[in-house]
Parts: sequence; C-alpha cells; structure tokens
Amino acid sequence: MSSQQPSMLAHWHTLKGWLALHDELRGRLLVGLALMVLTALSALGLLAVSGWFITASALTGVALAAGVAAALDVYTPGAGIRLFAVSRTVSRYVERLYNHDTILRLLAKLRARCFAGLVAMDGRRLATARASDWLNRLTADIDTLDALYLRLLAPAGMALMLCLAVVGLVAIWLPEAALALSALLLLGWCWLTLGQARAGMQACRQRMVALERLRGAMIESVTGMCELEAYRALDRRRQQLEALEDDVLKAQWRLSVVTAWGNAVSVMVMGAAWWWLLVSGLLAFQGGQMSAPVLVMLPLAALALAEGLASLPAAFSHAGASLVAAERLNQIESTATPPAEADTDARQTAADHATSGSGGPAGVAFDALAFRYPAALDDALAPVSGRVDPGERVSLCGASGAGKSTLLALLAGELTGYRGRLTLDGIDLAQWPRKALAQRVGCLTQRVELFDTSLAENLRIGRPDASDEALWQALEAVDLADWAETLPRQLDTRVGEGGRQVSGGQARRLGLARLWLTDPGLVILDEPFAALDAATASRVARGIEPWLSQRTVLMLVHHHDPRDPAPGMQAVGRVIPLEAATAWRKTRQSGTMDLM
Repeated sequence: MSSQQPSMLAHWHTLKGWLALHDELRGRLLVGLALMVLTALSALGLLAVSGWFITASALTGVALAAGVAAALDVYTPGAGIRLFAVSRTVSRYVERLYNHDTILRLLAKLRARCFAGLVAMDGRRLATARASDWLNRLTADIDTLDALYLRLLAPAGMALMLCLAVVGLVAIWLPEAALALSALLLLGWCWLTLGQARAGMQACRQRMVALERLRGAMIESVTGMCELEAYRALDRRRQQLEALEDDVLKAQWRLSVVTAWGNAVSVMVMGAAWWWLLVSGLLAFQGGQMSAPVLVMLPLAALALAEGLASLPAAFSHAGASLVAAERLNQIESTATPPAEADTDARQTAADHATSGSGGPAGVAFDALAFRYPAALDDALAPVSGRVDPGERVSLCGASGAGKSTLLALLAGELTGYRGRLTLDGIDLAQWPRKALAQRVGCLTQRVELFDTSLAENLRIGRPDASDEALWQALEAVDLADWAETLPRQLDTRVGEGGRQVSGGQARRLGLARLWLTDPGLVILDEPFAALDAATASRVARGIEPWLSQRTVLMLVHHHDPRDPAPGMQAVGRVIPLEAATAWRKTRQSGTMDLM
C-alpha cells in the first residue's frame, strides 16, 4: 500500500455523490443540526449563568453578613438556569429522535441507490467480486455512511458554532483575550477534525479491508459449514478466521492510539482555554474591569466546550471508514453495465413486441455467438450459430461446461459483452429495454430462488396481480396442487429461507409454476425434468403443454434423441448441438501442457 495519501480534493470527489444524496434531505439535516446547536448553547448558558449566580449569591451573602447593604435579583438568573436546564434536556431528546429518524430515511435512500447499482450489473460484472463482498457493500458499507452526517458533519458544525458562541461571550468583557481564544479554538477544531481524520486514515483503511475479509470469510464459513465438517476442516478454518481477526484487532489498536492522542489534544485545548480565561479574568479583575461573578462565569463557560469538542476525536479518527465505504460503493456504479448505444426505433419496436404479449411466439437467431468471463482461460460459450423460428421447439444439447446456461443468461439479458450476433424477433438483443426483455423472455434456471415467505408470495413474483385461482391452476399445471392442499396453511405456508422446507424437485416445479404465470414469447427451460422421476416428468409435461404450445421453447439438456425422447421431451423435434471442446481443452486432452 502506498504511503502517499490522496489529496483532500480526491476525498471530496469520492464523497461528492453521497453528499448530493444527503442534500435531498437538506431541510431535515439543517433542523437536526439546529437542535444539536440548541443543546450545546443550552449547556453553555447553564454553566455560565450558574457560575455567575452562585458567585453573586455567595458575595451577596458575605456582604449581608458583614452588615453591608446589598441586593440581588434571584428570580431572573434562577429562571434562566431552569430555562437552560429544561431546554438542554428537551432539545437533546428531540434531537436524538429527529436525527435518528432522518438517518433511517437517509439509509433507505443510500441502500436503494446501492441496490439499483447492483441490479444494473450483468453476471459478468457481478462475477468480478464474491457474493459476500457485494453483501458487505449493501449492508456494512451503507451503515458506515450514516456516520457522515450523524458523527462527522453535524457534530463538527455544532462544535464550531459552540466555539464561536464562547468567543462571542468572552468578547463582551475581554476583547483581546477573545482574539487569542478564537485562534486557539480554531486550531484545536481543525486538528480534532481534519487532523484526526488524516492521522487515522491509513489505520482506518486497513481496518475496513480486514473487516471485509473477515466478514466474507465468516459468511462463506457458515454457508459451507457442512462441507467443512464433512472434510474435518473446521479447525483449519477456525485458525484462518482467527488470523483475520488478529488483523482487525491490530488495525483497531492503531486507531485507538490515534483516538487517544486526539482525546489528549481535546483536553489540552479545553484546559488551555480555561486557564487563559482564568488568567485574563484575574488580570481584568485586578484592574477593576470585571466583577467577581463574571470572573467565575467565563472559565466555567469554557467547560461547556466539552459539549462540542469531546466527541470529535473518536468520530474523526474513524472518518476514513466512511471514505473507504464511499470508495467501495462508488465501484458499484462504475462497474454497473453501461447501456448500449440506443437505437430509438429498435428499442421502441422491442418494447411494442413485449407489451401485453402482443408479439406472439418469439424468434431467435445467433451467429458465431461466443462469450468469455473476464480473466478466464477459456470461452464459457464457444462460437455457435443457429436459428429458432417462432413457435418452434428446439433442444440445445451439450456436455457440462458447453455453455448452455451461459446462452440462457445471454438471452435473458443477465450477461452482456458477447461476441458475434444475437437477435430476438430480428432485433439485436442489446437494443432491448430491460423491462421489455423480461416480458418477452421467460427462463427456468437450474437454481430456483425461493424466499422465506408464503407459497403464494413466491408464486406472485411471476405475476403480482395473480388471483388465488390462478395460483392453484399454476400448481396444477406442474403437478403440485395435491401436495399444496395437504400443507397446514396451503398457499399461506412459508417455504423457508431458500426454500428449505421443500425438496429440490418441488422447488424446481415451483419455479416452473411461477414461470407459467407469466406470458413470454420465448421460454427457456434449463434441464426442466432433471430432478423428476419419469412418471412425474410426464405429468408435468402434459400439464404445461397447453401453455408451451403458444410459445417458442428452447430446452437446455445434456442429451436429446428425437427418435427416443426422455419423458417430457416428446414434442421437441430438433437439436442444436453445443461444442464443449475449445482450443485449450483440445490441447489439454491431447496430453500436452502448452496452453498457448
């Protein structure tokens, strides 16, 4: 890691986009800042008036005891003390409620923006980082950014205004002392904010990187717990996690040292202000320029600086965390799939095709179509050419690794950046708007995603306005209606996280039922009957036959012989083969090690 730190201008560009998002809640943020300032000024007023009143009362009592006529208005300062005490308590309570509500609103906007960036990525770009890394950005990094206002900008602004208020109060009686005090407080404020942030930047960056590695390793360890236990690798994995945790603790220790130095500076600044006002006040008192109550009031007012300065060292020592989080979140937007150059007529035609299923069965053509993931040794899909006419049923056959799932992802728009040509209804696939493509192409992938909610809600992902009757028809089509009727709550039964409450074959059929509820022109089924026995596969094939007959169907299977079809494949009459062997695989199969 380079020891040279980025400039403040670079930091500003990193945070600019996220500060702009804060600007959308400018009114609420300013109100929250005003409440923080009111709390700090109330503390200042409470200490100042209390110091003056206690001293004035004591001196008045001494004068009366000595037989000297003296009078003191106890009602006005007493009312002021009560006012400041109540306003400090109320404003702090309201500020905490209001600011935390604002931050929750802000986090919702931040998370929505981050999620929008993730869904704008295709599979190739998502593959550049682990799933745990993306999860960290969506959760931990977003949560870290809430400190940008609540622990950095607002407290720093409040502390600066409090310092100005103290300087203004002192200037009434000690103008020259106020000038030196303002210089002291300004230097202290700059160090406790910008200085602490810079001092803790490298340790903060190391801690954030170490935390990301630890979180990712923990997520993967929990996910793969069964495999780790089966291969007796838990102890080794635990040692790896402990090593990662040590890295976090080392960075945390360095941050603690930086924070401790900041706390020391904070105490020294407040102590120096207190001594300066005490000495200046004593000199003014000796010269008859200041009364004894005011002499006590000003140093006590300096103690109120703790209300603003005390929290700055810890917050700004960790300011680098917000900066690193912003950098990583910016990577999402920079990694998002750029839109293809728009052909307005083609995009409008594509959208018209998809509207309300008016396009009918879709036609697909691909010419020398190929795809390779970044940094991969080989093509995920070797160059392939073919054509599927509207209403036709074709099987795409090939061994594992031949690129069947890759072709599915390309047709669904989940992957971009392919080589060759790929058209849907005669329109280049890159010209199809995402929404229109989702309406036109329906896919059943090998992995069906089920959410920890009811059976009905999982099915309605395909058609949110589907009635219960339509859901039962979908379940009947995939031979699951009888099973669903036996469930304790039928359509309201929860399927568990990832569909843990159902078997693999049932999960696949639920995915097919969800697809059945949609109205695409092209249906792509990836090994639709692989997890089913022959009898069930035949029943499912019969159930979805009326729905498939109105569409173009592309079956992705390892092998299909139209003369001797497997159960469910009887209506598929043509095969497009995919060649798995590329130049690298052929070289490898020939027994040589030359990968060039």
